[in-house]
Amino acid sequence: MDPLSLRETVPALETGVYCNWGAGGPSPRRVVEATEDTLEYHEYEAPTNEGMYAAAFDGYEDARERIADLLGATASEIALTESTADGINRVAGAFDWDDTDVLVRTDLEHAAGILPWQRLEREYGVDVRVLETEDGRLDLEDVKTAATDATLCCISSLTWTHGTRLPIADIVDIVNDAGGHVLVDAVQAPGHVPIDVKTWGADFVVAAGHKWLCGPFGSGFLYVRDGAERDRTPAAIGYRSVAEPDADRYSYATGAKRFEIGSASPAPHAGLVAAIDLVEEIGIDRICGRIETLTDRLKDGIADERLLSPRAFESGLVTIDVDDPDATVDRLAADGIAVRDLPSPDAIRVSVHALNTERDIDAVLEAL
Repeated sequence: MDPLSLRETVPALETGVYCNWGAGGPSPRRVVEATEDTLEYHEYEAPTNEGMYAAAFDGYEDARERIADLLGATASEIALTESTADGINRVAGAFDWDDTDVLVRTDLEHAAGILPWQRLEREYGVDVRVLETEDGRLDLEDVKTAATDATLCCISSLTWTHGTRLPIADIVDIVNDAGGHVLVDAVQAPGHVPIDVKTWGADFVVAAGHKWLCGPFGSGFLYVRDGAERDRTPAAIGYRSVAEPDADRYSYATGAKRFEIGSASPAPHAGLVAAIDLVEEIGIDRICGRIETLTDRLKDGIADERLLSPRAFESGLVTIDVDDPDATVDRLAADGIAVRDLPSPDAIRVSVHALNTERDIDAVLEAL
């Protein structure tokens, strides 16, 4: 399997130019078929075979194992969620917040990494410290200053605004030395660039399968470093959260499972498993290398004063300054080219995947 062969199996790419992978990745047929087959089996055959719950639990376990392989983790460190925002909220709800706590984030976080902390600030008086960045870069000395007495730091591994890679391992060391925990929003990384959560050392990593992995909506996941869950009491509880659901007195499940709750369709994560299989058939290094080649081609056609992302490759997220971002997005959409505008910086973002072609890139440049 190679990227262009996989491209031929994605119906959404048969017409137009799709360069909005950082928002959502259209799925290959194999992913959709795995999702549909799992749903049909669960609803049509499982009830009179092993049972609907047994079938779902088998699917959950398969997904945890495949996600763990993708991230360099173990299955016991993976909880299944619906989305990145869902994962962030599950972590946020597991801390006992009050007005003595400090939350650190950057000014580059997505709404999913902003709104939960705004709520804590409003309801509990949590001190939310916002690290200012420049051109998608973060000063580690600023991190040291802000991390003093920090309870938790929430930070993205790949910035959705500039496509820059932040030094997560260094940030984790700084925050841990200050006695705090780290939650990484890694949604822009899986299926896009190599990822190894053990190298980062973070306590929590959240992501989802519906972007660069080209999985279905609803296929989120949460990594919880072994042992990081022991002092955490999730805000929500259900039979999947506990060791023995029918016991007179409950005890939380060990590992990341305590962050799961109750019944959920196994279908989205079955689609995610199929998507991960496709990524591994191609190879993440091969995918990343092709993304680098294509983004270099795009950047070669963008003047320095217009290019807001690094000229040297860091990711397939390329931010470009244009006079009217909203109008530009609409104009390109009328030409069959899908990109998006950003709230800050006031620009457009072109997301380039390995499934794109040189012709796609040239079409974007011509349209701009």
